[in-house]
Amino acid sequence: MRVAIVGAGFSGIGMGAALQRAGHEYAIFERAGDLGGVWQHNTYPGACCDVPSYVYSYSWAQRRDWSRPCSPQAEIKTYLREVATEQRVIGKIRFSTEVTEARWDPVRLKWTLTLGPGAESYEADALVLGCGQLSRPSWPKIPDATEFAGHSFHSAQWDHEHDLTGERVAVVGTGASAIQFIPEIAQRAAQLDVYQRSAPYLLPRRNVEYAEPVRQLLQRIPGAQLLRRYGMCGVMEWITFGFTRSRVANALMRAWSTSFMRVQLRGDRSLRRRAWPDYPFGCKRILFSSGYLPALRRSNVELISDQIDRITPNGVVSRGTERAVDTIIWGTGFQSNEFVVPMRVFGAGGTELQHSWRDGAEAHRGISVAGYPNLFLLYGPNTNLGSGSIIVMLEAQIRYVARALALIGNGRALDVRPDAQRRYADDVQRRLGDTVWTGCHNWYRRDGDGRVVNNWPGFVAEYVRDTRDVDITDYTLLAPEHAG
Repeated sequence: MRVAIVGAGFSGIGMGAALQRAGHEYAIFERAGDLGGVWQHNTYPGACCDVPSYVYSYSWAQRRDWSRPCSPQAEIKTYLREVATEQRVIGKIRFSTEVTEARWDPVRLKWTLTLGPGAESYEADALVLGCGQLSRPSWPKIPDATEFAGHSFHSAQWDHEHDLTGERVAVVGTGASAIQFIPEIAQRAAQLDVYQRSAPYLLPRRNVEYAEPVRQLLQRIPGAQLLRRYGMCGVMEWITFGFTRSRVANALMRAWSTSFMRVQLRGDRSLRRRAWPDYPFGCKRILFSSGYLPALRRSNVELISDQIDRITPNGVVSRGTERAVDTIIWGTGFQSNEFVVPMRVFGAGGTELQHSWRDGAEAHRGISVAGYPNLFLLYGPNTNLGSGSIIVMLEAQIRYVARALALIGNGRALDVRPDAQRRYADDVQRRLGDTVWTGCHNWYRRDGDGRVVNNWPGFVAEYVRDTRDVDITDYTLLAPEHAG
């Protein structure tokens, strides 16, 4: 079969490797000039993964020479390039090529992709979307934000040519990216104002380089790498247990977090009051840093928990007070609920995918959408994790897609049955209602009705089990003579 893949991050490269092994023809379309996905775009100071690399990596492409437990951005990107080269995927990637539209032909059972402004087209039997959930920067709706006369940029579009040394800097946001770069830039800025909408729960992470004895142990002791990988997966599943099923486990983790934060904020009641979360533990993403709170205690750093009123040409106004700054850094995250935007995808009846998702994105197993035959999503709706490695989830999805393609055979198509998708989506939402993620406003939930569209409500092992085989009764098998 001929398969088109959109995105050259972990999803696209992993899918490409699976197709390479199965002998399919394929092409990967990447709008950026290089591979890496989120690790291509996020190059801010201090950028690194908050999941250990021996888990945040392909099971079939393990490395024992990571520099530290949670690898920095450049090391992860290098790993992806090495894997893409070893698996002979690199030559199938078309860089700087954006897919603007994908349209299904119900008669010929083909997908036609429109590429970039030149309107070049590419035809495929199947389409795999590996766009990710965290690829499009989110810009807050703050009055007069465009009036600022100084320098500004988003953390996912870091301006490395701009020197922050000696400047007055404002950081808007205290999410996963901001808590990594704030300790870095606090050492250079003359004054750093941190504008916080809601305080994060934190857990410790020193993330120092491996000592030589540890490196030697991992290199020479058979099974050491596998043991720590499975051990960490077990720890993360226990955290998931606290998020989804056990109040006792949740309370124990909350006690760990709050005791750690109390120690780091000891002696500064004012900062502790501003930096303390006011929502259930786990409702928003738990962040890992041993350097963030100490950075807030620096004499040149101020944490501001008041809502921003507006931006002026000279700075930021909150509660009527203007603070002059030279540079604004938007650490405001990503548009996580619009899974394939701005690409437009049209299914069997000419209906656009975003219209089908007008009441919230959903997909059977997070992979297939009714009315869009031979379309497969990686890291799709309700497959994100509150705890765990998304790479494990991706491998399960990639295996599922590969087996679906084997069932299809050339010239045919699979379309998930609407009733199967509905039953699955209803069950997922029912289970999500009992999780901690419904207890506050967070990026897992859709604006408007608050429906959780990002997270998976169970254990990673459960998802891996449920996607091990393709239940053909969940699908309608289409052949050209029956199409249309």
